[in-house]
Amino acid sequence: MKLWQPTALAQAAVLALGAVLSTGAAAQSSSDVLKELQALKARVAELEDKLKAADAKPAGSQWGMTPDQVGELNRVTVKTEAMEDARDASGLKLLKVSGYMDPAFVYNRNQGRAGVQFLNKVEDDGYNYDNSYFGSAAIDFQKETDSGTKWRLTLAPNRGVGTVFNGNSIVHEASVSVPLTDLQTRFIAGQIPDWSGYEYLQPTLNKLITHNLLFDFTLPTAYTGAGMEITSGKWIVKGLIGNMNSAMKPASHKSPMLAYRVDYSRGEYQGFGFAGVHGKVANFRPLDDGTASGVAANPVTLVDYSTADTMAHLLEFDGYFIRGDWTIQGQLSYGTQKDAAATADPVSGDLRKAQWWGASALAAYKFDPRLEGIVRFDYINNKKNGGGLLGYSFADGRNGIGYDTLGDPEIGANRTALTLGLSYLFNLNTTFKAEYRLDRASQPVFENLSDGSFKKNNQLLATSVVVSF
Repeated sequence: MKLWQPTALAQAAVLALGAVLSTGAAAQSSSDVLKELQALKARVAELEDKLKAADAKPAGSQWGMTPDQVGELNRVTVKTEAMEDARDASGLKLLKVSGYMDPAFVYNRNQGRAGVQFLNKVEDDGYNYDNSYFGSAAIDFQKETDSGTKWRLTLAPNRGVGTVFNGNSIVHEASVSVPLTDLQTRFIAGQIPDWSGYEYLQPTLNKLITHNLLFDFTLPTAYTGAGMEITSGKWIVKGLIGNMNSAMKPASHKSPMLAYRVDYSRGEYQGFGFAGVHGKVANFRPLDDGTASGVAANPVTLVDYSTADTMAHLLEFDGYFIRGDWTIQGQLSYGTQKDAAATADPVSGDLRKAQWWGASALAAYKFDPRLEGIVRFDYINNKKNGGGLLGYSFADGRNGIGYDTLGDPEIGANRTALTLGLSYLFNLNTTFKAEYRLDRASQPVFENLSDGSFKKNNQLLATSVVVSF
């Protein structure tokens, strides 16, 4: 006969019962005590059976999993952890790679040109409004470390900012952002594309193919320097000291410039920004490739003009508003540069200040989630001292900048541009674009290459496909 062996639970129950019975055992018979002990034994046995059943239940069954499924989950967990360890060891943690390309077809009436433009070299045809930062391809690498430091390298052959101001460099952006006291206070440094205006260099962020007049002719290309970026609630303030449109200052050029931008955003649907640049920057007006020295001379004193950098002040305000199917963007700009006007003083022959102001506005409406219509209007007032804009200090028949070469050299041409466009989102990675653009000027400054005449207007048609990942 197998005797019942009391468990710890049963022993505790018996001891507790004994403590109770010790006070009134005299009033109870032996048969009553035996009945109570038998009832307690049955209850303890019931509880032990429940505990055994719970212990025998497969691990993970509380999530509705079988033992095989639990094993598979454990195997996947171990494999995932190993992959994460390998990723971290190879430096791929928090690494983001993206890119785009946008082959474009462009027709320019006065240039008598129609064809595909893609990865064309700036040095072959210059930088113009009909071959701006489109027809390009780029790949972007962004890396963030566990400490919060951000590293970015963007490569864009032939059509990036590096090609525009630094020869054949394919580097569009190379920058670092290091958190100081916290993630909202950062040290920034490197080669950084200009952050002025409502338009961007990347075709993936623009609604039209071409850029507005202010973007092309009144704003810097890029900065090379170091500074700070501070985020506080809805405000972002950043600034740096360094070079504008220059990777390195040449000999005898030692004056840096200050660039800054302030942004306020009320969510993703409304916001505005203010940007400025102050300091000495390159002045191309004294240069003259027609002379042996490459430097133009004062027509009165016959002394070569100074090729030193000259003081420039650029101020810009922009904003955006999105409501339902409508998008509104706008920009105001003002700029001056010493000794950069197209026309020298007629009496002394000295170079004079270039001064301009302009505005741009864009409105877009979504006819449906995929199809969007866009209209943009641009204006630049550039009549002072024969005209002259940032980097455009001569009569430019391609872009319609400067004075009428057969008229009064003291009056520069004011410029306008009206652009109508359509954008169709084929899928999340592909967008088709088309636009018609009419450029006009207050003076006959657009050269017609077919007969050598100058006109007050020019027309452009363009289409492109933007593919990104």
